Amino acid sequence: MSSSPAAHSSSSDSGSSQPNTPPLRLENIIEEHHKATLPHSADALPHDAQLHSVDALPYVADALPHHPADISSPSNLPQISTTTMAPNNRSRGRDVHIYDINDPSTVLGGLLLTNGVTNTNFYSMVEILFLFQSDFELRDEGDARIEKDDNPLRPGSYYIHAAKPFLINDEPWLLRTISVATGTRVQSFCDTIRSRDGRCVISGKKAVRAYLDIWTGFEAAHVFPLAYEGHWTQNDYGRWITIPPQSGGTISSVQNGMLLDCTIHQLFDTYCLSINPDDNYKIVYFTVDGENLAGKYLDQQFRDDPQRPIDQLLRWHFRQAVLANMRGAGEPTFEHDFPPGSDIVGDILGGPKAGERMEFELFSRLAAQVECNVSSA
Repeated sequence: MSSSPAAHSSSSDSGSSQPNTPPLRLENIIEEHHKATLPHSADALPHDAQLHSVDALPYVADALPHHPADISSPSNLPQISTTTMAPNNRSRGRDVHIYDINDPSTVLGGLLLTNGVTNTNFYSMVEILFLFQSDFELRDEGDARIEKDDNPLRPGSYYIHAAKPFLINDEPWLLRTISVATGTRVQSFCDTIRSRDGRCVISGKKAVRAYLDIWTGFEAAHVFPLAYEGHWTQNDYGRWITIPPQSGGTISSVQNGMLLDCTIHQLFDTYCLSINPDDNYKIVYFTVDGENLAGKYLDQQFRDDPQRPIDQLLRWHFRQAVLANMRGAGEPTFEHDFPPGSDIVGDILGGPKAGERMEFELFSRLAAQVECNVSSA
């Protein structure tokens, strides 16, 4: 295996930084991207994911570093914390592992491989996970260069060869839990989604009892969560909406929702499943595919519907899924099945990211009742 970074790149989307290039905001990446990869350069970083300075603290999954990171050397890139305890993150079961060739003993991330993930898809995921200042390529354990093509990705270890040091993308991950809120805003949204879809748009399962107004097993899902309406407003995501709802703000538009089977809804809300709008609306699983859907595509009925969820929001969700499942050890997963008499608040406060989870639960319920314009942390 070569120990020197490769100067040649397999991707034309990742170039050297230009000093006079204006910063590229995350919402512009989501809005304007039309390829299977998401470009990054040192001067074209997504919003909320700025290049770390020498005195900045790098992202490390669920760990607070004690010393500033010096980015002048690849050996000082953020390290992934390890533990002897059973993980509550998403690293369990991974069969794809990502390394920097200059530090081949430190795992930077990984993937539980499912059907449909190609080499091209993997390159696009890597470009979401890391911020590159130069061209890069991926090589396998035998030092063979991985082509950017439609061949299926194989399990194994992959090494990033880059001419310059790169950083782990610290773009924020917006925590979501399995929590079905009720309220006047949600009911109006739900009725509109049911009327448009009449089926789970991911699995294709028909709501055969809909004519009796029985929707058992089906739920209207927000692509961008209602609990983060403050974030939505602050970043002006409503500018993408062309079909505003009669009431409730642009986040409640039919273009921010779809009808899902209840199991699919849980997988979607926890970022275990997503849709890649830049690969013909491919269904991508980041966990074990118990529904036999990984690698399939949303049907033509979905694509042709002028009221369907917009690509910008599907792209936002896909980026979040990549960050949640592949960055470092992955983000934590949460218990949601609380039997009667359980100390729900105590369990939440004793678990990971307790403050963020409590905030999400609060704003989910509040936003279901009234329009909120406060910022979410």
